[in-house]
Amino acid sequence: MKLAVNGGEPVRTRPWPQWPWGDEKEREALHRVLDSGVWGIGSPEIEAFEREFAEFCGAKHAICVSNGTVSLMIALKAMGVGAGDEVIVPAYTFLATAMAPLLVNAVPIFVDIDPDTYCMDPNGVERAITERTKVIIPVHLGGHPADMDSIMAIAERRGIKVLEDAAQAHGAEWNGKRVGSIGHMASFSFQSSKNVSAGEGGAVLTNDDALYEAAWSYHNCGRVIGGRWYEHYLPGANHRLSGWQAAVMRVQLTRLEELNRKRMESAAYLDRKLAEIPGIKPLVRAPQATAHAYHLYILRYDAKQFGGASREAFVEALNAEGIPASLGYTPLYKLPAFANPSVLRCPLGCPYYDGPIPNYGELHLPVTERACSTEGVWLFHNLLLAEEDDLADIVRAVEKIHENIGELVNRRK
Repeated sequence: MKLAVNGGEPVRTRPWPQWPWGDEKEREALHRVLDSGVWGIGSPEIEAFEREFAEFCGAKHAICVSNGTVSLMIALKAMGVGAGDEVIVPAYTFLATAMAPLLVNAVPIFVDIDPDTYCMDPNGVERAITERTKVIIPVHLGGHPADMDSIMAIAERRGIKVLEDAAQAHGAEWNGKRVGSIGHMASFSFQSSKNVSAGEGGAVLTNDDALYEAAWSYHNCGRVIGGRWYEHYLPGANHRLSGWQAAVMRVQLTRLEELNRKRMESAAYLDRKLAEIPGIKPLVRAPQATAHAYHLYILRYDAKQFGGASREAFVEALNAEGIPASLGYTPLYKLPAFANPSVLRCPLGCPYYDGPIPNYGELHLPVTERACSTEGVWLFHNLLLAEEDDLADIVRAVEKIHENIGELVNRRK
């Protein structure tokens, strides 16, 4: 059967489940805010969502903020991170994880990832710690929790704080404990693609009262809880969320567990079926990952088993067959932002920073580079909300490409 990328009939032409989506419940919630006359600060929807989301995650406090980058930045500020400090981050993640330290004048230190889960490698963390290390930011990549046992043990032993980047991991668990409640602080995103979405938005979580009060102040123009409106104690800004967004997310949160169960069932089906195809190896779900949010379903592609066809050619062919797929991230240290001396003069040129200035251009983290250049292939979580017959189309498309790989190889010559 001729590959669709060469003009053949695609395996699938039907649409996949839409994301994000809402129904009358979201409309009712928005009307409730409209009728209340309180659309922003002071909206009971914000307070209610903060309480409900904290409870869902098993954390004491939650603060709604404008987006996931801001939530990371505010958490770092609350933990006292600033000029002269280092923050350890994985190199395989969205830009925000490493940009947040720069936004508080700290230095991001990149470490490699585990080859089976693509989450932060605790061994790399241990090696990267210096006397300047203030915070570790593990990323629960694609909804799979990082190895929080190892990371928390390292942090406790070295007197370092942990900020969980849970932007892709709403409802994920490590050893039965929800992410967002394990580290000293946590950051979530509610951007359009996320498993709980309001278009934009974020949240900071913590069990620590002092960290909560500091983060609350930074997100609300430097005010203090219970203080006067025009008294400002910290250099904060308006990073607040609106009542509209909070109301929508209250509804979204009620669906999350059910939808995550569906995602996990679909991922288990794909794990079984795709692993039977030579050259395809799904990422491993660690036994400690008692719940996986599957914001992303990630495959490891072996070009040798596909006649030497590149990962780019495979993804192009997969898309042509009607299966939306992505190449995913670039190693963060290879992005132009980290090669621009004028942008990085502070913090790297800051007199408070007495460490060796990182030359990001010379960094080489082999697992990250393999994931980004030859191996990693992403499928998005909305596909996992489809029925098993639909998921079978993913399997059929990969099988079709493997069976007709000569077409793809010759097309590239």
